Amino acid sequence: MGKVQVGLVQMSCTANKQENLDKAIVKVREAAAKGAQIVCLQELFTSLYFCDVEDYDNFALAESIPGPSTDALSAVAAELGVVIIASLFEKRAQGVYHNTTAVLDADGKYLGKYRKMHIPDDPGFYEKFYFTPGDLGYKVFKTKFATIGVLICWDQWYPEAARITALMGAEILFYPTAIGWATTQDEATNTEQYNAWQTIQRSHAVANGVYVVSVNRVGEEAGVKFWGGSFVANPFGALMHQTTPDQEEVVVMELDLDKSDYYRSHWPFLRDRRIDSYQPITKRLIDED
Repeated sequence: MGKVQVGLVQMSCTANKQENLDKAIVKVREAAAKGAQIVCLQELFTSLYFCDVEDYDNFALAESIPGPSTDALSAVAAELGVVIIASLFEKRAQGVYHNTTAVLDADGKYLGKYRKMHIPDDPGFYEKFYFTPGDLGYKVFKTKFATIGVLICWDQWYPEAARITALMGAEILFYPTAIGWATTQDEATNTEQYNAWQTIQRSHAVANGVYVVSVNRVGEEAGVKFWGGSFVANPFGALMHQTTPDQEEVVVMELDLDKSDYYRSHWPFLRDRRIDSYQPITKRLIDED
C-alpha cells in the first residue's frame, strides 16, 4: 500500500464545453506539478450543471465513453504519469444516457467507467430526465497508485454504496460532485445542509476504514450557488482538508493507505458484521403483514 498523493480540482464552469475541458487540463497539470499521483475532477466538469431544467437540447452535451474527452485526458495522464478521474455525460446509444465517471491510469490507459446508480429528482436537480440509472454495479479500479472506488454525487447519501465499494477492495472512495444551495435560502439552512452532506460522507470513512475524497464545483448557476467545500477525510472520518465554499482550488494531499489497517484493527467493524442478519436491507420497507 504505502502513501499516495491525491489531487482535488474544484472549479467553476461556463457554457463552453471546450473551455471547461481545457481549464480542467490546466488544473490537472497544476495538481501534477504539486506532486499529485491521482487527480479527481468534479461531477460533469465539461459543462454547466444543466440538470436545473428539463431541456432536450442539453442531450447534445453528451458523448461516448471512451470518446473525445477521455482521449484528450488520456494523453495528459500519460504525459504527466497521473491517474485522472473524469466525470462526464455519457451517450450510450440513441435515447440512452448516463451520468458516468471514467478512470484513466497513469500510462493513459482507459481502465473503465462507473455509471451513477442513484439518480435524484429535486427542484433544480432534474437528473431523472437525463440519466438512466447505472447498470454496471459498483466498481473498483486498480490504478498504478491505489485501488480506488468511484461513486457520484447523490450516491454520497447511501451507506450501502460505500460499503459495497469498500468490500470490493477500494482503498479510497472518490465522490465527484455537483451540489449547492438555492440562492434564496437562509444561512442557517445552508449550514445545516452542508454539514449533513459532509457528515454522511465522513461516516462512510469511519464505517469502512477508508479515505473519502469529495470534489465539488463552485460558482453560481441558474439560482444555485455550488458550495465547493471539497474535502478529504481519513479512515476514521477525521477531516484532513476542506476547501473554501466559493473559490477555485487545486489541493494535493498525502494519504497513507496503511492507516486503514490500523483503524480496521482497532475498531473492527468489518470483523463484527452480522452478514447473516442483513437480508432485510434489500426490501424497500419492512412493513408489517
